[in-house]
Amino acid sequence: MNEQEPAPPRPAAAPSGGAGLPADPPVASSPGEGAEAPALVDPEAVDTSVRSPAQRTRTFAGILVNTALANITTSYLWFALTFWVYLETRNVIATGVIGGAYMLLIALSSISFGTFVDRYRKLAVMRFAAGFTLAMFVLSGAVFLLTPTASLLDLTRPWFWVFALIILIGAVVENMRNIALSTTVTILIDPDRRANANGLVGMVQGLMFIITSVLSGLSVGLLGMGWTIVVALVLTALAFSHLVTLRMPEEVRPAATDAHGGFDLRGALAAVLAISGLFALILFSTFNNFIGGVYMALMDPYGLEMFPVELWGTYFALGATGFLVGGALIGKFGLGANPLRTMLVAVVLMGILGAVFTIREWAWLYVLGIWLYLVLIPFVEAAEQTIIQRVVPLHRQGRVFGFAMAFESAAAPITAFLIAPIAQLWIIPYARSAEGAAQLAPLLGEGTSRGIALVFLVAGIVMIAAALLAFLTPVYRRVSASYAEAAAQDAGAGVTTASSSGGAGT
Repeated sequence: MNEQEPAPPRPAAAPSGGAGLPADPPVASSPGEGAEAPALVDPEAVDTSVRSPAQRTRTFAGILVNTALANITTSYLWFALTFWVYLETRNVIATGVIGGAYMLLIALSSISFGTFVDRYRKLAVMRFAAGFTLAMFVLSGAVFLLTPTASLLDLTRPWFWVFALIILIGAVVENMRNIALSTTVTILIDPDRRANANGLVGMVQGLMFIITSVLSGLSVGLLGMGWTIVVALVLTALAFSHLVTLRMPEEVRPAATDAHGGFDLRGALAAVLAISGLFALILFSTFNNFIGGVYMALMDPYGLEMFPVELWGTYFALGATGFLVGGALIGKFGLGANPLRTMLVAVVLMGILGAVFTIREWAWLYVLGIWLYLVLIPFVEAAEQTIIQRVVPLHRQGRVFGFAMAFESAAAPITAFLIAPIAQLWIIPYARSAEGAAQLAPLLGEGTSRGIALVFLVAGIVMIAAALLAFLTPVYRRVSASYAEAAAQDAGAGVTTASSSGGAGT
């Protein structure tokens, strides 16, 4: 496998800006029936000679900080919505449906997001996403202001679902920035430092969880949902204003791409299948999302039963410092010679944690389990990103990242939609009954949330089994060997900066 990298240094000067839509449309080509998609090499689309690696790294840091602010803002409002809904309704079905709908919308839209990332300049895509999110949050504020609270909290009426959907759409479109961010790593960061850069992305996610957990809990508990929306609007506007000031002159124009229209599913699938074992890699990453759907539906209800909302936000923020530790470890040491092995080891450990961190209703065990679990998440995500950035051509990376996001995100709503009503209607009532409590006590101890603990235990066992089986598959050995071969080819060619080779699969 070879990789498509930015062009080597050349004499031509690059334009000073990287903003706006392309002046001339990208070249498009389509593979014939039964043929592999052709590799489109466009060495003039990216010019890394205009600035030094240190300058490019500073630009990446600016984009990363801006993305952090944007993600903090959307997650702040998203967390607040989840807390507010559960506290007002005490219904895990509502929180499960909201969480599942969020992931389902990501799954349905990610192919389109990846298509646009491939077709347009990366900063232009980021600015569009930021502006759209700001508009949706303004609309959510209008709905909240104009709708009586009693009607807004009535789950049998449409206003609550309209309000939630507007916030969800604004938060989902923000994910277009995350796909674009992954491609900027390829453009701005040298190949031998990409794993470290992806670790920094994991740290940004951790910072997002820490800040939003504290702010969302305090906002809902002390300010109410109305002022929470106001704060989100101000932060979103600040992120958008800062994004307008950023420049990425290395991206002279959009690279020639075979992306078509606004939803190039065929091109995304062809790009994934063109690299041997890449689809299996996406399947490996999906293991994490199956248990993620269970956590999405039940983690906040479990925490809110144990702590007041203000304290739960603070304790979750304490647990989320694990993201920073995991990202910092990757930033310092990388992912090792085989990122796929690192990924699966992390998934096994996550399954063990998911099985035991609620085995007793102890606050310290729950918070410690969350912390250790979140230490591992950056390893899973950075491993996948590093492999894709090495083996997939730049002009297809947007669709490959979008396809991966769509496929992996689809797993979480499946489990969230299934587990939330099952837990609410059967498991939780059974665990709180005298007979159920007596039967579960030897294994899970006593407490009001033993039903949720039982769900976590089963989900963790399933996760462990799936990851261990993945180690035994021929696909695991093939993907590991392909990555090692690509790394050896880069090392033999002295690749530390961009090259313009094609991206054929093995």
